[in-house]
Order: sequence, then structure tokens, then C-alpha cells
Amino acid sequence: MTRRIPLLPPSRLDEPQRAVYDAVAGGPRAQGVQHFALTDADGALRGPFNAFLLQPAVGGALQELGAAIRYRGLLSDREREIAILLVAAHADSAFERESHEAIARGIGFTDDELRALRNSGPDGFAGREASVAVVTAALLGGDLDDDAWAHAERDLGAAIVFELTTLVGYYSTLAMQLRVFRAEDYGFTP
Repeated sequence: MTRRIPLLPPSRLDEPQRAVYDAVAGGPRAQGVQHFALTDADGALRGPFNAFLLQPAVGGALQELGAAIRYRGLLSDREREIAILLVAAHADSAFERESHEAIARGIGFTDDELRALRNSGPDGFAGREASVAVVTAALLGGDLDDDAWAHAERDLGAAIVFELTTLVGYYSTLAMQLRVFRAEDYGFTP
């Protein structure tokens, strides 16, 4: 599969693109332990982030939404990665799966848990983690019926359900962009 847009190294960016680049490459994603590379050897953004530079006003908003979901949300790290990995499995997004499996391993997920998530199942999870998996799976199907809503509101609360709907939408958008721009082949190196 051939990339549909070129990788944009920092030397080729205009001011609005550079602001988005700096927010991704220098923001919270770049702090602490790195489970996957945000940039390639030339400094170009990898995965979905390179496409953010095509339209900086929208890409910047997406970058900020992703940062809010990953670093300022109410979900625990494990709950968030469960939901992200279920979206990756549903969308068959290799980049999202590989990068977030690396993050999940770093926070203690077992091989059995990762295998269950690759198969889009809540097997091996209990309590809130199981509830997050069940709600995410329902959202990936398009809705929460009244019974699912009642369980989600009781087990997680409306604020977490809001966060999950936003997370599913965001990571589904990234998966689509990875497919459309043929960015899945940008190479994964943990």
C-alpha cells in the first residue's frame, strides 16, 4: 500500500503546521516513557499525526481532543486502553493496535487480556473494566439501547459514558484517516 500524502519533516512546515507539530511532538504524548515513536528519523510525525498537518485548524483541534482524552479524562489508564484497543480491533487499525498494545503492556496488561481485546471481547475483565468494554462494544455497534444505558449509567455514570462516546468517535476517526491516507504502513517500532 502506498502512502497518499508525503511525510512532512519539520523543515517543510509553515507556522500553523509547526504549531500542531509542536503540540504533538512536544506535548504530553512526548513526556515520560515512550512506548512508540511519535516521529521518524527525519522528525516527521508518524501514524495519524502527519495528516493533522494538512489542515492545521482541524488537526490542531483533533490533537487537543486526543490529548484531553488520554491525559485529562476520568477513565483510568487501563479503562482507557481497553476502550482504545476495542476501537482498534473493530476498525482493524494496525497502527492504533500496535501503538496502544505497547502502552497497555507498559501499564501491566497480560497477553491474555490483549488477545481478548484483539478479539473484541470483554473476557478476562471485571468490575468497571468489564463495564467499559461492554459499553465500548455497544458504542461501536452504533448506540446504547435503554437497558445498556441503564447499566452504563449505574456502573460508570453519565460523565464516563460521555467520555467513552467521545473516545470511540476520536479513535474511529483516526482509524479512518489511517486507512484513507494509507498511513498504516508508516512502520511500527516500539
